[in-house]
Amino acid sequence: MTKHSKVNLWGTHGSTILSITLVLWMLGMLMALEYHSYRQTHDMQEQVTFRLDLTPTTGQTEAMALKQSIEKIGYVKHVDYISKDEAAKIFVDDLGDDFVDFLGYNPLSPSLMVNLRADLIPDNQKDIISQFKQDINKMSGIEKVAYQENVVSELNEIYYKVSWFLVLFICLLLLLSVVLISSTIRIALYAQRDTIRSMRMVGAKVGFIARPFISRGVLYGLLGGILAAILTIGVIYLFNNQLNLSIDISAHYLWYAGIAALLVVVGIVISFFSTLFNVRRYVRKIDYEN
Repeated sequence: MTKHSKVNLWGTHGSTILSITLVLWMLGMLMALEYHSYRQTHDMQEQVTFRLDLTPTTGQTEAMALKQSIEKIGYVKHVDYISKDEAAKIFVDDLGDDFVDFLGYNPLSPSLMVNLRADLIPDNQKDIISQFKQDINKMSGIEKVAYQENVVSELNEIYYKVSWFLVLFICLLLLLSVVLISSTIRIALYAQRDTIRSMRMVGAKVGFIARPFISRGVLYGLLGGILAAILTIGVIYLFNNQLNLSIDISAHYLWYAGIAALLVVVGIVISFFSTLFNVRRYVRKIDYEN
């Protein structure tokens, strides 16, 4: 093989891997964005606080017993007890006026501040809240349940708008990935068309002809997937540091590993079937011409 042909061959390999890498990288960035939008919605749902106003006659012992009962509910994440005195202090800190001295007594009731666990499916949070209110209504000593219902609805609405947009974009990019990777591999195979023709002319079976090309295509997909995974995680890390996004990278290692593994699998699968399809296409074309 001449020096010039070696350069062409490595240029073909490099451009194929680069094309696969760039397409898979864009796919990885969209998947990471979808994951973080989901996590943000999940975390914000768990930050929604439900205030359970207790009856004025409820003592601390009864309130703590009630707190323990609520903590045993599976979908409850955290419960805080706010006494009458603590509620008055919070009220004074917010308003700046001591209404207790003015009224001569503390009219506020003790309360329990409850945070619920968010479901894996954000829309299911409505069912959890409904079940929570039913369970609370069965307990004595609770006067009222108050929470920002509009916040819960808006969180779900925003999440699904963003989520459906990203899912649609990911599906379109997947389709584009198949087309672009297939085209890239077809161009790479075109450079080897004489080799395929020669092998077919001496009677080689389609499987025998396809085997080395499939191995090379899978290697392209593997390298492209690995490089795309490195780029995706590297860009997330860079953006997190440069833009102060406050993403705890260590808390998401498992999910990043899943995205990286998925990119490698997608690269291998698309490259495998694209190579197989195009080799068979060339063989059929050669058989037809002969």
